[in-house]
Amino acid sequence: LEHLVRAETQWNPQLAPSHTNLEAGKSIAQNVASQSLSVLRNMKIHNLRTSAAKRFGCLQCGKSFRCFSQLEIHQRSHTGEKPFRCTLCGKRYAQKGHLYTHQRTHTGEKPYRCPICGKGFIQKCTLDMHQRTHTGEKPFVCIKCGKGFTKNCNLKKHLRVHSGEKPYSCPDCGKSFSQKSSLNIHLRTHTGEKPYSCVDCGKCYAYKYGLNHHQCFTQFQSDNHMESLVIGKKPDCD
Repeated sequence: LEHLVRAETQWNPQLAPSHTNLEAGKSIAQNVASQSLSVLRNMKIHNLRTSAAKRFGCLQCGKSFRCFSQLEIHQRSHTGEKPFRCTLCGKRYAQKGHLYTHQRTHTGEKPYRCPICGKGFIQKCTLDMHQRTHTGEKPFVCIKCGKGFTKNCNLKKHLRVHSGEKPYSCPDCGKSFSQKSSLNIHLRTHTGEKPYSCVDCGKCYAYKYGLNHHQCFTQFQSDNHMESLVIGKKPDCD
């Protein structure tokens, strides 16, 4: 009897699980289980698609591709094969799309136009880079000094300042340069080439800054000559 009285005093009907609460808990558990199965199923499908998406692997570098045609194009980077030839200049390309882009240099077609200044471009990527001159965007940032660049190729050139890398060597004297353009300029010291000529006197220079200096000096002389003529000129008499 004492046990029954103690049990009765401890019983709280508000804490007892009702039928509704049990059903709600069961529903939540089912939803969690369903979502877990859905996640697992999606992961399995993703893994299968990923493995199936890159079935064709390059035997030389191991890179994988979704379809065989992509692998064929990639393999030309190893073989050097360029089956697509321009009928106008004979230049060859590994991809047909690259040939089409090149042919615009002959036709003058520039389908990609800047909405800000109206300048036209042959390739969309060139337009994208150009638009950064308007926006000021410099997405390629040097991890060494934080300097930003509009083009990835300019960042690569800049990184050689930090690394000291000079991959371009002169075949005549062995001098090395960090940029190909610098090597091309240096080669003129051996070849004697002078591609920059003055339109006024015909004098030629190996470097553009040489021509600029000549033109500035010529203009300075011309201005001084004109000034001396004006100063020495007698005033007209009425």
